[in-house]
Amino acid sequence: MGLTVGDAPFGRRGSGVFNFDTGVLQPHTLYLEDYPKRVRAELEGETVVDSRRVKLLHETGILPVYYFPEEDVRRDLLVESGHTTHCPFKGDASYHSVRVGEQVAENAVWSYPDPVEAFTPLAGYAAVYWGSMDRWFEEDEEVFVHPRDPYTRVEVLDSSRSVRVRAGGEVVAETTRPRLLFETGLPVRYYVPEEDVRTELLVPSETRTQCPYKGTASYRSVVTAGGRRVEDAAFLYPEPLPEAGKVAGHLCFLGEGVEVEVDGEVDERQ
Repeated sequence: MGLTVGDAPFGRRGSGVFNFDTGVLQPHTLYLEDYPKRVRAELEGETVVDSRRVKLLHETGILPVYYFPEEDVRRDLLVESGHTTHCPFKGDASYHSVRVGEQVAENAVWSYPDPVEAFTPLAGYAAVYWGSMDRWFEEDEEVFVHPRDPYTRVEVLDSSRSVRVRAGGEVVAETTRPRLLFETGLPVRYYVPEEDVRTELLVPSETRTQCPYKGTASYRSVVTAGGRRVEDAAFLYPEPLPEAGKVAGHLCFLGEGVEVEVDGEVDERQ
């Protein structure tokens, strides 16, 4: 999640303290930096942007955004748009749509031709809405969901904490050998070995989510012995990305109707 999201230093729920008066901080912080990776985006098999001179914009409470030199965006695929927006921190944005054959991604590309004085480095750069493209790559690896934040760290540690999970009021998992996943800006997540889960209470769910750091998650709902159903109470990563490889074969419980007790105390952050 990086520096600007969640509990991180410049996130909206920043949980730490500084050694100076935080009144000197801007309530909305922007930070633009060089991003050393080659980044590409495709639509209908055509490369829309291909750049080795990427900038990454971090903005309070917002996921990071790639900005590309305008000359690294395929001008021949752009269609002028009359759409405009205003940001008090960056200025007035103008937009272009992207056309590849019969496929049109409306207002997919934006730039700030005349950014506010406080953020002139954005001049000459353009950004592309993530969801408007079919595929994104950093170097030669496909990236999902959003750009990988260089300030996000995922770490999985073996632990001997006592973890008990209730769903729908019934104990569905209990272990003293969890694996704890620490991810920048997020609460610690407790992953329970499958052998320590009452898997007879789990039923498959069609829900799938993706994380650029952990991979694709599959979900399970819980149906208690009393017949109460808790939807998508657990998730797992059958083929986690290398950074989170140690959670393979483990389940994490989270969401409404789920209570996670750690060392005898309910973890209210879950």
